[in-house]
Amino acid sequence: MNRTTAYATTSGLALPKQPTTPAREACASLPSPVVRDLREREGRSPHALLFGPRDLVVVTGLPGSGKSTLMRRAVRGLRVDSQDTRDRWDGRMPARLPYAVYRPLVRLAHYAGLRRTLRTGEGVVVHDCGTQAWVRAWLAREARRRGGTLHMLLLDVTPEQALAGQRERGRGVSRYAFLRHRRAADRLVRRTERGDLPHGCGGAVLLDREAADTLRRIGFVG
Repeated sequence: MNRTTAYATTSGLALPKQPTTPAREACASLPSPVVRDLREREGRSPHALLFGPRDLVVVTGLPGSGKSTLMRRAVRGLRVDSQDTRDRWDGRMPARLPYAVYRPLVRLAHYAGLRRTLRTGEGVVVHDCGTQAWVRAWLAREARRRGGTLHMLLLDVTPEQALAGQRERGRGVSRYAFLRHRRAADRLVRRTERGDLPHGCGGAVLLDREAADTLRRIGFVG
């Protein structure tokens, strides 16, 4: 039986281990989800989050909340970021060609790359836009199949912080798209605060901008 660990470490601080259910027993019983709220810690939030070797971690939040920035800085192992896929395609396409024209190809390439990475059986950190519930369902099934746990890292930032992040990266989303993301993110944060996680998700960590900036490692051990 694979024992999934979910640690948050500062100066030797380790959170309790969280057991996961083997894939063959998943339909019989699932452990209660564990939610860690690391917001408003005034600089005392963890520097590292460590998970079990077969776990999957999704990083979700508003566009511009800092998901890609956090993943590039803190993830030393396998990570799948849709922003990386888009950047690669942007470099191949004519500058005048609107992104909307080749967006379906970017998404196809991203999910194909995610599927290949999941096949390794190793722990993976995945960028999640927050509006595609089917992606989290897919990752939850994969985590159960391999005997691991799906965890969510939720970046809970204000709309103003997210819009500022979009300006800093020089790329934004439409007002309609941002409002759609905002509604989805608000619902997810409120549900998580109540301990009502999406089906198949075994744990979640709530981060504000300060806590996310403090993180230096998101990894897998065991």
